[in-house]
Amino acid sequence: MAFASPANDYVESRLSPETICGIGIDSRILETSSGFAVIEPCTRLVQNQVLLILSGGRTQFARVMGRALITDDGEAIEGSAAEEVEVMGRVTYFINSAIEDDRVV
Repeated sequence: MAFASPANDYVESRLSPETICGIGIDSRILETSSGFAVIEPCTRLVQNQVLLILSGGRTQFARVMGRALITDDGEAIEGSAAEEVEVMGRVTYFINSAIEDDRVV
């Protein structure tokens, strides 16, 4: 009978985006122009939180600043315009691509 290798005590599990980002059953992964975004359901708004919103028929990222939402292009959505915004979820991670592929397929 053979003995079990003591090296097995030091073997770590393989890293994956699921384990690093804590992706669960409610998580969604959205492809962006620079990589991916991990989106979780949002129950309440917290200052400085990045959200995925639906506004004016298009989706975009916005940061909660006071009573306004500041979009990526610097536009502030506040007041009655903020009431028409649908929050799709909060961004927990941005995963940026390390490889730039300029090939035309």
